[in-house]
Amino acid sequence: MKKVFTTGQVAKICKVAPRTVSKWFDSGRLKGYRIPGSQDRRIPREQLIRFLKEHGMPLGELEEEEWHKVLLIGTEKLFNDRIKEILPEDDDFKFELANSGFEAGIAASNFRPDTIVIDLGLGRAESIQIVSNLRKDEAYATTLIVGLASEDEAAPEQLTQYGFNDIFKKPFDVALLGEKIKSIADAKRED
Repeated sequence: MKKVFTTGQVAKICKVAPRTVSKWFDSGRLKGYRIPGSQDRRIPREQLIRFLKEHGMPLGELEEEEWHKVLLIGTEKLFNDRIKEILPEDDDFKFELANSGFEAGIAASNFRPDTIVIDLGLGRAESIQIVSNLRKDEAYATTLIVGLASEDEAAPEQLTQYGFNDIFKKPFDVALLGEKIKSIADAKRED
């Protein structure tokens, strides 16, 4: 995630000429700083977002960076509805659903999730294979992957050896999982 932008980069995001961005900067409407010994301007990310919101301008590619994207694989409708209620889109959470390993692979590469929740009810072997494939890709090295294990899962904690970060054994309070995802999303946004 980019933290500081040049006037040219801001111009591309806002779909205006770089000179327009320079005027916003010089008039004090768009806050930033100049590089010492140069006339080059730099605009911090948070100042750009504030400026865009104040002026009712679309956030464009910045908006997607704000979202915490959650991929739900093989989860039940009741669970999906509950987690979406706990983590609403208004709080910058986006969801994508997949019902098989094949769909999960396509969704993961297109959606680029920050968190993946896999219901092992999909099939233990298939779930482990999905996680194994994701962990082979460097892009998913820091992705939170949570498994939802059935009541009869003998040793759910052993699933972490396959690449899961955490396992929730059914029945569990969906709010606890929601809080975990929310805290990770908040930490990511602060970075």
